[in-house]
Amino acid sequence: MPQMIAESPLVEPSLPQSGRLPLVTEDDYRRVYQESVNHLGSYWASVAQELQWDEPWQEDLVGELPDFKFFVGGKGNVSTNCIDRHLDTKGDKVALIWIAEDGQERSWTYRELHQETAKMARVLNDWGIKSGDVVAIYLPNLLETFAAVHACYRIGAIYNIIFSGFSPQALYDRLIDTRPKVVITADEAWRRGRRIPLKNNLDTIIDRVSSVQHVVVVRRTQTPEVTMKIGRDHYWDDLVKPNTPLMPPLPLDANAPGFVIYTSGTTSKPKGLVHAGMGFLVSAYHNVKYALDLGPEDIYWCTADTGWLTFPIFELVGALAHGATALVYEGALDYPQPDRVYQIIEQHRVTKIFTAPTLLRMLARYGAEWIGTHDLSSLKLIGLVGEPLDANTWQWVRDVVGNGVLEINNTYGQSETGSAWTSSVVGVTRSKPGSCGVPLPGHRYAIVDDQGTRVPPGVEGYLLLTAPFPGLARTIFGDPERYRTQYFRQFPGAYNTADAAIEDLDGHIWVLGRVDDVINVSGHRLSTMEMESALLEVEGVSEAAVIGVADNIKGMVPVAFVTMNRQSPAMNQDDWRQFLSQSVVDAIGSIARPAQVFRLDAMPKTRSGKIVRRLLKELLQNGQATGDITGLEDPEILPVIMEQIGHQEK
Repeated sequence: MPQMIAESPLVEPSLPQSGRLPLVTEDDYRRVYQESVNHLGSYWASVAQELQWDEPWQEDLVGELPDFKFFVGGKGNVSTNCIDRHLDTKGDKVALIWIAEDGQERSWTYRELHQETAKMARVLNDWGIKSGDVVAIYLPNLLETFAAVHACYRIGAIYNIIFSGFSPQALYDRLIDTRPKVVITADEAWRRGRRIPLKNNLDTIIDRVSSVQHVVVVRRTQTPEVTMKIGRDHYWDDLVKPNTPLMPPLPLDANAPGFVIYTSGTTSKPKGLVHAGMGFLVSAYHNVKYALDLGPEDIYWCTADTGWLTFPIFELVGALAHGATALVYEGALDYPQPDRVYQIIEQHRVTKIFTAPTLLRMLARYGAEWIGTHDLSSLKLIGLVGEPLDANTWQWVRDVVGNGVLEINNTYGQSETGSAWTSSVVGVTRSKPGSCGVPLPGHRYAIVDDQGTRVPPGVEGYLLLTAPFPGLARTIFGDPERYRTQYFRQFPGAYNTADAAIEDLDGHIWVLGRVDDVINVSGHRLSTMEMESALLEVEGVSEAAVIGVADNIKGMVPVAFVTMNRQSPAMNQDDWRQFLSQSVVDAIGSIARPAQVFRLDAMPKTRSGKIVRRLLKELLQNGQATGDITGLEDPEILPVIMEQIGHQEK
């Protein structure tokens, strides 16, 4: 077992058990987990019964992976559960608070959200959009994004949510694949003080997507530099008026498709994952309940972009299903100044945040001085997903941002799983800095070797999910065979995450990264996560990424990339390389010594904050990015990185 895992301490929960969860102790967790995986159908039925249904189901679970259905015969509506059912008791409660980079704010109560949603649903219905038709949503984080999504849920339209930072070509690829009848977009979006011309981007490709009959445009900036085609293009506020009739939610089959979301591609075609509407609702509701334990007093903020599945799970659906008050931030989290996150926490008395580890590393990189006099005492919990979290950053955030008492809950999930299915249970289970917590009830899993045989605790293997759960993607849009071969061919009867993982002696799951990211050096399998964690322990290192490159003698060798913060000790370039390389050797052994260490000004990242290690490998080996770069936060950083690699290469 790697040293960082073997020596990781168990940390008691900072938050008390709230009484909202059916668990009090870790023994309760272990008992409920075992009962749930022994009786999966009845367990998920008990979760679903906490929600509102129009027609009861006859069977809890039918079938096995990859062909399964939950709540067979049941009918309900996601919009009902996220909006309508709160109106009697929470109608005047603030549901959403939108915040822009420049400080602009708007808010909607649950009643106002209901009005906007039901009116837009009526518009779509009157245009003839029916259950099973596709509506593309190409919007940034706006209040109208929530209304657009739930308008689709309301009438059974399948929404295709598309990241607003995509290029026109990436947008075209997703539109031509799903053939939407309606596209909902904005005139422009704002990010880092710059306008992003969403409608103009759409106009460059829309004539090649013959299925589109209507385009709805939200006036985000109210720019006059937008062309509106008569008969096809409509402004949102011209459609949603005070006298627009409301559309009631339709009872929909529990396994009917709810939405399509695309995984980012490399050189291959991106996959349009199809999630069942009500199944996704049940999973997201369950996920938020255990990982965040949102209560009526919470002011909650999910920092993700609308276009990444974290946002639908933890805000668009999960947070609203619990009747929470949620912040919706449009823009970069360190703009116009590095203390933007702290400003928002203080101003709105934010109690719980869900974000990516990259945000925490960014805060650590800027240093404690940016906290300044900001009052962060309201903040009780930070939940995380998206990539491994190193123990050093975990400790810095807990001690410096959270004054030693902040609950940090690192979770694990994928676009395919529709939930973060490993997590600490708030107020119940202990955590370990760097781990992804424990499997949540209702999720049966295994860690296996190449032959599919379970490996013992402490041994690395493939992480599999071995039984159905409601949030798992049901197919790939238009390509069901690809779904079966991509995820179920290598280990029949199990969903292959394609991630490497270790379960430790205390039952905590440590996700080490993609199986392809495990480096085989002279026959030794080395985890890039472990090497990155060793680098992040070095004072002054803010971010680290390790890739494997081919070597004629060893087969593969690790190559490291780091960014530094202002607290880094003064050294010349060669001394830094040696020092960082030796830190990996000291932590793991000489077999893990990086062949090269590159110091960069910035890493290539997605808008959701993930470091794109694939691009580092392409830049190093090919001298250019050869795969998809449409999801990058800042594509202009690539030539800068290439230049820095060229100057430092041995």
